[in-house]
Amino acid sequence: MTGTVRTTAELDPHRRKLLFRAWHRGTREMDLIIGGFADAHIIGFTDEELAAFEHVCQASDQDLMTWIVGAVPVSEEYDTPMFHRIKSFHSHLVPVNR
Repeated sequence: MTGTVRTTAELDPHRRKLLFRAWHRGTREMDLIIGGFADAHIIGFTDEELAAFEHVCQASDQDLMTWIVGAVPVSEEYDTPMFHRIKSFHSHLVPVNR
């Protein structure tokens, strides 16, 4: 069970592969966060947005989770508009107490 609600029939092979990777990251929490965002947006991404999303997906699950919940500052390499789109998409996440 992947969790995705999007059919891949309308996606080109690159988007299909990236959607699969978004839902098979390694931790279920990041599958839901990254995969849910991909379900909602991947079909409408421009080529530049697709590349930016793919770049964010290269970060480790542990790093992404700590950045999204605000436990540590985002690495400069990943402090991008795409990362902030993902984070705001999941703005219901409560920051970790420090």
